[in-house]
Amino acid sequence: MEKLVSSWGNNVKALPHNYIFPPELRPGNNLKISFTTNIPVIDLSELENHHHRFQTIQKIIKASEEFGFFQVINHGVDINLMKETRKVMKELFEMGDEYKQKLYSEDPLKPCRLYTSRPTYATDDNLHLWRDSFIHPCHPLDQWQHLWPQNPTKYREYVGACSVEVKKLASRMLRLISEGVGLECEYFEKGGLSGSMLVSLNHYPACPEPSLTLGVSKHSDPNLVTILLQDYVSGLQVLHNGQWIAVEPLPDAFLVNVGFQLQIISNGRLQCCDHRVVTNSSDARTTAAFFVAPLDDSFIEPAQAFIDEYHPPLFKSFKYKDFRSYYIAEKGDTEVVMESFLA
Repeated sequence: MEKLVSSWGNNVKALPHNYIFPPELRPGNNLKISFTTNIPVIDLSELENHHHRFQTIQKIIKASEEFGFFQVINHGVDINLMKETRKVMKELFEMGDEYKQKLYSEDPLKPCRLYTSRPTYATDDNLHLWRDSFIHPCHPLDQWQHLWPQNPTKYREYVGACSVEVKKLASRMLRLISEGVGLECEYFEKGGLSGSMLVSLNHYPACPEPSLTLGVSKHSDPNLVTILLQDYVSGLQVLHNGQWIAVEPLPDAFLVNVGFQLQIISNGRLQCCDHRVVTNSSDARTTAAFFVAPLDDSFIEPAQAFIDEYHPPLFKSFKYKDFRSYYIAEKGDTEVVMESFLA
């Protein structure tokens, strides 16, 4: 397929012109940032100790306030399941072009599709990302799994099992966050606030000129919370205090990312954070981002627990589908999107 980077990217010595970003947007020399400043790592096994539980929850809240990102270890998801899921994800992008052609679609309304660059490839302004993605809903599993591809043969089995475990992990993290900020424990399980989950498998082939392009442009996630399953190749960078910091991929960790909706519901206490993906010239990188989001008609507004005479609501009330539509129309521009929903 002439559009999918995974089909032709390994055969080029120089970037095509429509993958070269303007100088002010290129990563340039920021490709190999050291891990000296890294996002927090939270050991969830410490929650089992009564004396450590409070401190662990406070670490989660502090990371969500300061970074908008943290990694979790000892999270309870089977390590072999994570390994097999990574394996079958990579197999999907290694399938033959004829098969990938059947999965490919530029129709944003198609629930299960393979695309390249951005979901809005057809209106990309002729500037493309060095990335292929395969996206589909994965919760509730029985509603969507029959639409998933039958090849690779273990795809439905492992991605399905992993989706169930990740949804459990996301619900657990949201309950811990609720406890840490003074909301009722099941706050995010009501009103459809965490009723949807999509998975986006992202594949970034080795790139001939990584300093000139991006795998993903700077953005913040529009949903509630994102759980990322990484492989062992670095590429994710988070903007912190005006500086890009690299996120070291820990072997058996999940990355937790605060989304726009969590920032809005917390009335700005918890922060979604701009991030991007850089490529490299030697290794392909494949990840799975599980986007936990409200249902379309869910009503979003700052929770009453964060509002008093000294802390008025910072954001408007809205339906999630209206936010998402505006986010897509503005191509995820953080400043524009956030400003439009300020109270």
